[in-house]
Amino acid sequence: MYLVCGEALFDFFSEDDASGLASKVNFKAIAGGSPLNVAVGLRRLGVDAALFAGLSTDYLGRRLLQVLQDEGVQTDYLVDFAAPTTLAMVAVGANGSPQYSFRGEGCADRQLTPEHLPALGPQVRGLHIGSFSLVVQPIADTLLALVRRESGKRLISLDPNVRLNPEPNIELWRSRIATLVEHADLIKVSDEDLTLLYPEQDPARVIDGWLQQRCQLVFLTRGGEGATVFSRAHGSWSVPACVVKIADTVGAGDTFQAALITWLTEQQLDSIEGLRELSREQIETMVRFAVQAAALTCSKTGPDMPYRQQLVID
Repeated sequence: MYLVCGEALFDFFSEDDASGLASKVNFKAIAGGSPLNVAVGLRRLGVDAALFAGLSTDYLGRRLLQVLQDEGVQTDYLVDFAAPTTLAMVAVGANGSPQYSFRGEGCADRQLTPEHLPALGPQVRGLHIGSFSLVVQPIADTLLALVRRESGKRLISLDPNVRLNPEPNIELWRSRIATLVEHADLIKVSDEDLTLLYPEQDPARVIDGWLQQRCQLVFLTRGGEGATVFSRAHGSWSVPACVVKIADTVGAGDTFQAALITWLTEQQLDSIEGLRELSREQIETMVRFAVQAAALTCSKTGPDMPYRQQLVID
């Protein structure tokens, strides 16, 4: 089982209104948040998953709980709070790339403190962390404490998924990511994230620095240009994207992340030792599986994660 840690929220997508009145705005609300998406993505791909998160006791929070239960995500690690549910207002650009504006100050997903940290049994094979829960308090320090406690004991994956709206201080992001990288075994990062974090630096040089620590594999996603693999043992190479008609790219990175973990789990390599044993050919198959999964998500509106039967594996 994989424990995904971080926020759960609702994404609000604006929709055209036939009346044309400026005073009327229609929205479609879809359950989201990068960690929730990864957890749901894992379940749809056949991997046991749980979410460690704060959930509101309000109407939207109970809807999020129902989503997780309906998808088969284990809810044992959820903590209830009498605080609002975070809302993310999403505007999708012409190329399908989303722009977010968060309403989250004081909301339930941020309220986890170290006293909420769960004891983890051997059934938890790994942890995944990412997105703005890494930098907003008090959950940021709580997740850091969890990662420090579990580093070296089970597989830890990291996706920075930088969102400057909830936390605009890029220096804070850099500092926290640098600390977390010290404990991660696998990192997935987008080219947009690296541009935000290190605008003056060559991405390959940044990633090479990460590989000098405990990390074995870094996957750099590059949108329509596919993904590049950086392996401590096997060097670097790129894999092209799958050609699809793009609805939007919301949830594509989360799907990619879930697919990486799924491939490792299916091959019984979802461990620190398993990651170190991977051949170049296995990593190639792994990344192509993830690229295929992400493409399916891009063909649909919102973070609609694919199911295992929709994917083929060489």
